[in-house]
Amino acid sequence: MKINQDTVLRGQKVTLVPYTAAHVPRYHEWMQSEELQRLTASEPLSLEQEHEMQRSWRDDADKCTFIVLDSGRWPGQAEENSMVGDVNLFLTNPEDPTVGEIEIMIAEPSCRGRGFGKEATLLMMAYGVRKLGITKFEAKIGQENEASICMFKKLHFKEVAVSSIFQEVTLRLDVSEQERQWLLEQTNHVEEQSYTDLKQPAGVLDT
Repeated sequence: MKINQDTVLRGQKVTLVPYTAAHVPRYHEWMQSEELQRLTASEPLSLEQEHEMQRSWRDDADKCTFIVLDSGRWPGQAEENSMVGDVNLFLTNPEDPTVGEIEIMIAEPSCRGRGFGKEATLLMMAYGVRKLGITKFEAKIGQENEASICMFKKLHFKEVAVSSIFQEVTLRLDVSEQERQWLLEQTNHVEEQSYTDLKQPAGVLDT
């Protein structure tokens, strides 16, 4: 989705930046992990396939993707050394463009359990509500991923279905006016900035 290609959302713990070709090698490294393949129901891809996927996510109108960076490291360190995961919003219901399926992955084990996933999800949800007109969120999570299921329930999602075939739980949140106000309050610290303005010059070394 091209709407967010110059958007940076800076929170307290995490910063969301557009997924670019420069992020693909690190992302590809993450996805060699059998644990992450299982948790994300993903098949391993070649590096070239991963680049093709990145271009698809950038260009397709029904996908909005951000890379999650550690706000304590970036700006300052190189982006690829600050990456901790990604967050995605899929507009997959052609009959209702106000439905967004949200996915969050904190790939770096050292960054799990520190609130990074929660803040990244809140930032993406607020962006979806404000910029994309989303009024209903869904999350499909593997039954074994109890930490993720628990996190979404803390964000007011309700369990609406369980698939024994796919071994996944579907959670849903209808964004009422009350939920919208709560979401905007939770993210009122967020700064929206230009990615072009923040990007470090090529060749800048880590400090």
